[in-house]
Amino acid sequence: MSFRQRTTKPSVALWMLVAVGDLALILASFGLVALIALASVVTMAVGVVGAWRLLRPTVPASEVARAPMTARRRA
Repeated sequence: MSFRQRTTKPSVALWMLVAVGDLALILASFGLVALIALASVVTMAVGVVGAWRLLRPTVPASEVARAPMTARRRA
């Protein structure tokens, strides 16, 4: 009489598959315009994240504040 509840991984995978199918149907109904719009949004997001990662300082501000004045001038 041991009843073990099964894991929900198959049902989550099934719902993810349903969501992917819905997205494919939506893209197919809107056509090439939706695909181009989606690609442009993804490209812009990747560009913004890449620029943010390249432009942020590599040394934390707390380390810069603790460093002596001579070390800050050399850097």
